Amino acid sequence: MGDWLLNLPMPWMALVIFLTSYLVAGSIGFVVTTLAVNERAKGFKAVSPGMLPPLGILFALLVGFIAVEVWGNFDKAKGAVMTEASALRAVVLLAGAFPDEQRTRIYALVNRHIDESVNKEWPKMTQRRATLATLPTALIEALHVTFGLKPADDSQRAVQLEMVKELHTALDARRQRIVISESALGTVKWVGILLQGLCTLVAIAMVHSDNRLARAITLTLFATGIALSVLLIAAYSRPFTSVGPELLKQVIASEVQ
Repeated sequence: MGDWLLNLPMPWMALVIFLTSYLVAGSIGFVVTTLAVNERAKGFKAVSPGMLPPLGILFALLVGFIAVEVWGNFDKAKGAVMTEASALRAVVLLAGAFPDEQRTRIYALVNRHIDESVNKEWPKMTQRRATLATLPTALIEALHVTFGLKPADDSQRAVQLEMVKELHTALDARRQRIVISESALGTVKWVGILLQGLCTLVAIAMVHSDNRLARAITLTLFATGIALSVLLIAAYSRPFTSVGPELLKQVIASEVQ
């Protein structure tokens, strides 16, 4: 599936997919009707209507197979963002146990990491251009600052260890979302689902080649099903176009000055 289509806003993506589906279905109906004369008409009518259920089932199985992968990645993306936001929020809260200067520096680094994630990483992730080669410098610096803290008592020492743990969790969650953002459906999968849908449309047109109304109704119904299936898969094939950075933004709390 072309990048230009997957990068369209949802309404435009839906419009393009549905119009294309109806155009293909109409073209198939027109071609079959044109060819359905003389001996070819008898040949088309000889196609058993019993073929349609298996073809429809195969299409549904392909859609289900691909949807499991797509929505699985979507759930993983949400989970990674939730984990990162939760870990960063814990760091912000735990940092309150340290003096103002140290606390303010950690707040500023967390704030900077979130700003870079939202304004730099997210646009790249939506286009599958983010890579692990770009290091989260603010988060790494926050980890170094945390390591360098001088706990005054056992309670601060315990807080320091917990902050290190949460920063490692945030780093791992950030790594996961970058990896997930690079996932994409292979060309073979897209070709498979579209080719199966095309074969089913051709079979429908041939079975109903002698009945214009029945042909138009069945082609329209199945074309709608194809368009809806493709839209759902395309809309979630790049999870970070749907999963936004809102949770990370919420971590920039009143403590971060």
